[in-house]
Amino acid sequence: MGMTTPQVVVHRDKELMAQAAAARLITKIVDAQAARGSASVVLTGGRNGNGLLAALAAAPARDAIDWSRIDLWWGDERYVPADDPERNHVQAREALLDAVPVDPARVHAMPASDGPHGADVDAAAAAYAAELARAATPEDHGPVPRFDVLMLGVGPDTHVASLFPEHPAARETERTVVGVHGAPKPPPTRVSLTLPAIRAAREVWLLAAGEDKAGAVAIALGGAGGVQAPAAEAYGRSRTLWLLDRAAAAKLPSGLYPPASS
Repeated sequence: MGMTTPQVVVHRDKELMAQAAAARLITKIVDAQAARGSASVVLTGGRNGNGLLAALAAAPARDAIDWSRIDLWWGDERYVPADDPERNHVQAREALLDAVPVDPARVHAMPASDGPHGADVDAAAAAYAAELARAATPEDHGPVPRFDVLMLGVGPDTHVASLFPEHPAARETERTVVGVHGAPKPPPTRVSLTLPAIRAAREVWLLAAGEDKAGAVAIALGGAGGVQAPAAEAYGRSRTLWLLDRAAAAKLPSGLYPPASS
């Protein structure tokens, strides 16, 4: 499957971006449930990922989703204890999941450091890869489900999930989940989907807001390589969507996105 051409949508500010992305996600989930009976979504943490989840929790249209028929996965996780407030899963529960009737069996949190694998983050990554493989169907044609939407926050250094520039995890071509050692931002030990797993998604949405992301957005959309700029190699099978606010889009050529973006 070749790379899909990125589409860029620019919103006035991060609040509007979160609200619009939440509305877009509701529509995508409802459509997937209508077409296939269930939906599969990969969540991201960070300020933009959590902002989207909070906007989703506040949206009246959230009740259009059948929350019992959705599988929720994560793109990466800090390898810390299960109740650590820094965990993406904990933050997602606070922002959204505790407020909706999601099926706990279909919330696929990544392993924690106080779980059955202890300090062995590589074993934890292998276990999550196995869980993904069990959820994949023959129609998915691969070792992970064909996620309906996979969301990624873009870091100021162009990292996505816990795939950092020039880091071994960004070079992985075989495994779907890896343990990350020595990450350049704390905590250093993490679990992350790899680029091959990310590219299994029908749609990949990359979220960036704030002037501190403008350089990373310009680099990733300017043709950089995936080892130097992992966000540049994160794309979906049918759609790759960059959702930005004006500050994050400030260094992009004006012709890259329609002037009607608001």
